[in-house]
Amino acid sequence: MGARNAFYAQSGGVSAVINASACAVLQTARQYTAQIGKVYAGRDGIIGALSEDLIDTSLESEATIAALKHTPGGAFGSCRYKLGSLHEHRAQYERLIEVFSAHDIGFFFYNGGGDSQDTAYKVSQIGAQLGYPIVCVGIPKTIDNDLPITDCSPGFGSVAKYVATSIREAAFDVTAMSRTSTKVFVLEVMGRHAGWATAACALAAEREGEAPHILLLPEVLFDEARFLSKVQRALEQYGQCVIAVAEGVKGPDGEFLSASGSKDAFGHAQLGGAAPLITNLIGAKLGSKCHWAVPDYLQRSARHIASETDLQHAYAVGRAAVEFAIAGRSGVMPAIRRLSDEPYCWDIIEAPLSDVANQEKLLPPDFISADGFGITAAARRYLAPLIVGEAYPPFRNGLPDYVKLRNVAVPKRLNTEFAL
Repeated sequence: MGARNAFYAQSGGVSAVINASACAVLQTARQYTAQIGKVYAGRDGIIGALSEDLIDTSLESEATIAALKHTPGGAFGSCRYKLGSLHEHRAQYERLIEVFSAHDIGFFFYNGGGDSQDTAYKVSQIGAQLGYPIVCVGIPKTIDNDLPITDCSPGFGSVAKYVATSIREAAFDVTAMSRTSTKVFVLEVMGRHAGWATAACALAAEREGEAPHILLLPEVLFDEARFLSKVQRALEQYGQCVIAVAEGVKGPDGEFLSASGSKDAFGHAQLGGAAPLITNLIGAKLGSKCHWAVPDYLQRSARHIASETDLQHAYAVGRAAVEFAIAGRSGVMPAIRRLSDEPYCWDIIEAPLSDVANQEKLLPPDFISADGFGITAAARRYLAPLIVGEAYPPFRNGLPDYVKLRNVAVPKRLNTEFAL
């Protein structure tokens, strides 16, 4: 059989380095022309496959593809769209195979988190069930760092670097003003169930008394009395209190403190803002002047301060995905394996998608301090290498010079539409 085309798509919340994985996929695929013809990208993730809205990446120049490595966001568009079960939503999968067949697609690369790896796994299953030969490889990406097996998830290291930097810089502001103004600052970071990003804020505190003074992790149920006591002690000791709170911090009943009552496209609860809730509590109970900030999209799109280690991870898993596929390895995901902390060494191994899909890696108990408001030395050893190194993008006229692709559509070959 001659060369067959490949499908690549990005899924879920994007990151500062997901395009580095895309860059690796495209550059590596162009080295295997005997096996891979064209790489088609799905416009807006898996939706692009279902709607036969494909992008011909062969029309992008080598220089443009290379520039993806320093460009944030999702170059082809992403989506929050979860395929249903194979049993109840078989038509979705049959539609995918119909589109793949029409465009001679024999390789499927899906770049995303746990739900995305579940999609890649299901596509590998339906291909086998319907007798359509397709090699499916997942590519890890999630700023939440909650994928199992892989030591860390590409996208996380850059978020960790951003939030640790931001809370350190904000603490300098608080220190300068705390005598007559703000004494409490709260930074809310992403993390619904897993507190990896919140834990990373603690990297900013290298000595006793440095900010952040308190972490509020999703893995530790919020205790109002213990928390307020901790805040009061920090104010007495340091004259200020800097707090990092996860968006997914939970109350004693295990429910999100900031749940808004609505759900997103994946069925996850929409969270309404933990930082203002916490600052309102402190203001009401302790009378301190508080400020809060929610970096939101800023933390996951801050390519200007990306981690070099994270960038290397993102590119390596993209390259490995293509190499796995060429070797006929289907239903797998390239995973990062840590070989040592100091010096930090790692390599890439193969993880079965069946063991990755819909699994969630939380902060282990030995990473959380005894009082629940900080991290341990073990956590610091794990986190520290992931933020090392700077990988600045090129700048033009004082601003980052990012690339925008042409994203030329592939002509449709099917006459049928599919209702999403």
